[in-house]
Amino acid sequence: TDYGSSLTVSLPAALQPHQPFQIIVRYTTADGPAIWWLDPELTYGNAKPFVFTQGHSVCNRSFFPCFDTPAVKCTYSATVKAPAGIQVLMSATQSTYLEEEGVYQFYMEYPVPAYLVALVAGDLIHADIGPRSRVWAEPCLLPTAISKLSGMVERWLTAAESLYGPYIWGRYDIVFLPPSFPIVAMENPCLTFIISSILESDEFLIIDVIHEVAHSWFGNAVTNATWEEMWLSEGLATYAQRRITTETYGAAFTCLETAFRLDALHRQMKLLGEDNPVSKLQVKLEPGVNPSNLMNLFTYEKGYCFVYYLSQLCGDPRHFDSFLRAYIEKYKFTSVVAQDLLDSFLNFFPELKEQCVESKAGLEFERWLNATGPPLAEPDLSQGSSLTRPVEMLFKLWTTEPLDSVAAASSVDLTKWRTFQTVLFLDRLLDGSPLPHEVIKKLSECYSSQLDSMNAEIRIRWLQIVVRNDYYPDLYKVRRFLENQMSRMYTIPLYEDLCTGTLKSFALEIFYQTQNQLHPNLRKTIQQILSQGLNPLPAIDTTAVTTDTPAMVLEDKVSEATNGAISLRDVNVSA
Repeated sequence: TDYGSSLTVSLPAALQPHQPFQIIVRYTTADGPAIWWLDPELTYGNAKPFVFTQGHSVCNRSFFPCFDTPAVKCTYSATVKAPAGIQVLMSATQSTYLEEEGVYQFYMEYPVPAYLVALVAGDLIHADIGPRSRVWAEPCLLPTAISKLSGMVERWLTAAESLYGPYIWGRYDIVFLPPSFPIVAMENPCLTFIISSILESDEFLIIDVIHEVAHSWFGNAVTNATWEEMWLSEGLATYAQRRITTETYGAAFTCLETAFRLDALHRQMKLLGEDNPVSKLQVKLEPGVNPSNLMNLFTYEKGYCFVYYLSQLCGDPRHFDSFLRAYIEKYKFTSVVAQDLLDSFLNFFPELKEQCVESKAGLEFERWLNATGPPLAEPDLSQGSSLTRPVEMLFKLWTTEPLDSVAAASSVDLTKWRTFQTVLFLDRLLDGSPLPHEVIKKLSECYSSQLDSMNAEIRIRWLQIVVRNDYYPDLYKVRRFLENQMSRMYTIPLYEDLCTGTLKSFALEIFYQTQNQLHPNLRKTIQQILSQGLNPLPAIDTTAVTTDTPAMVLEDKVSEATNGAISLRDVNVSA
């Protein structure tokens, strides 16, 4: 039932080959995985209900009848009726609104796969932030969104066009969604969806938007024909994203962000094992497996490393940019397989074909696609050393015994660092946890107050360090953080760490106090985490239970739960 059932339509026997025909399907939708209904209290404004759809990978079959495969593309039109005061948007090139009837009409004039059809409706207002871009958000969030993105999107689009050719979708608008949005961002054509929670983390916002901009060429214009080759969209989009950031922010920043992501890739590899089949670029999709389960950092970062390797074979990245422009022009509005990309590459560079680069020992294209484990080659990140070296030095000061360099370490002002430097440092401390008690105590004395004023991407990592080291003096900050978060990406990692260690009763207490502010899907996920090794947790009526009761009732059972959960922060990625 998760995937629905196929609908077979028998065509009239008299229908001639290639003869146009029309099929009308009358249907209603029930609650399904594509459609997320939010009560007003789950929005920032708490004023009006909200709905959005998320089609990737195979959810839109619960939204409308479709060929739910990236191999099939089509145009679409839609008519949507909404109550007064509710703004409706879709991933379409054209839209009109008949106010007296409360009816919106949308048309996407270019063929897209089913998963890129998207709708959002709620208390949304907009502001123009460029000649072909506007930002949509709830009224209380719009000023922040404008201040973060005004003029920036056009800069990124112009840089992308200089690399890969014209932007073909007309407008590039962005809508910020409530914290219930289940991923960070989604590249719906003409209308990128982004979770509002990311607004406070400037560098992550920049990278996430640029990544979705890159999808306008790689993923939306040219799409992987099968979910088994998702790297064709994600690996190429990640490569294009980093070419755009190099053009707009310099090579050092790009290398820093790449180092941070590759660290995460190796962390995921350690968790999943080098022989895990999901580490292949051409992963086998078994029947009954949701393709979204195959989205991991290998899709992005191992895919990126292969694309980067191809660019290095050309000698000059600008030559590879020229190839990618030709590739987009040849295949736009179609879906491709890996062989299409690689054949085009070798035909574009006949001298490389003559050298048989596809069969170079140890770096064979076939091995890149089908070998498990780490990338066969990784990029040279030495241009980022001015930003990564301070991180490495500070980490070494804190992890070299005996700990006699605290004075030097404490003199480092993290508020002067880039966000990606700080999260890289904290991630490496996380990898080394649990740390000696003296170290975690000194770390807290040196940095805890600095970190309190930083963005959520930084704070959650410090709080994970607090939890993994059972550092009780800072536990109140974990409670305060979870009491103010409704987003999957800022709650799940902490709950997993709390339940893997000795703080399960503490996690239960916070959950029962805050569960009513969480979307039902997120609530269910956290309940599953809290129930690891236990009988399923019952649904609790919090109006009939005092705040300290759940911890007391369940404390003995919870202490028996098994350890060893894999943190979703190490596994999940945005589209």
